Amino acid sequence: MRIFALLFSLLFVNLLAADYSSRILFIGNSYLYYNDSLHNHVKRLLEEKYPNIEPEIKSATIGGSRLSDHPFSHLINHKNHRLDMPFNYVVMQGGSYEVINQENQNHFWQTVKKNAELAQANDIETALYMTHAYLPIDERYEPNLIEKIKATYYQAAKLSNSKVMPVGIAYELAYEKDPKIKLHHPDGTHPSMLGTYLGACVVFATLTDSNPVGLNYNYLDKVSDKDRIFLQQIAWAAYLENKKIIQETD
Repeated sequence: MRIFALLFSLLFVNLLAADYSSRILFIGNSYLYYNDSLHNHVKRLLEEKYPNIEPEIKSATIGGSRLSDHPFSHLINHKNHRLDMPFNYVVMQGGSYEVINQENQNHFWQTVKKNAELAQANDIETALYMTHAYLPIDERYEPNLIEKIKATYYQAAKLSNSKVMPVGIAYELAYEKDPKIKLHHPDGTHPSMLGTYLGACVVFATLTDSNPVGLNYNYLDKVSDKDRIFLQQIAWAAYLENKKIIQETD
């Protein structure tokens, strides 16, 4: 009986592991590559959750870029990353300023739609990494920018049949709960280490449809236990809020 239970447990873990895509490509800008690159943190969270799976995760970033600056068709070809198997997931992050006005939004939507059609034609699922708002120290700051961000990303998701990874929502929830937490770099735009960790937890939750609370990964003790647990809880709250928004707009 114990052997049967153990075999069932292992099978269940493997089935769970199969629920998330293990070959992932991130495309974006400095919001992704700050703090040892977000994709590395996502990889370590997945490795902890699913020790029997070895994820292959790549990141292609250009500082200050908008999404259309990237050679998308070249990047989604796994051979150009020296990988043996195709990607099964691509995560696209737009430039933070692509939400500011109608012209930039239209350009972003067109780019996402075109990229997603190409990826999906190659059996690659698509997701959008929702950016966070600026702090007042950044000259581009405006009150309630998160509403423009949400509108831009949910419309892009609708046009492209893509998932939304609600990182921007997570930042807002975290600041509401703890106004003293530092999710931004001192420049008011880039993520701090805690901001990157929060983003990675949101990506993890969206990829796996599972709660990150309880994972031990803390980037070599750079994230305190208090912050780790808090940010994991916020990531899950953002995931649930995202699901609610999508259900209400369907």
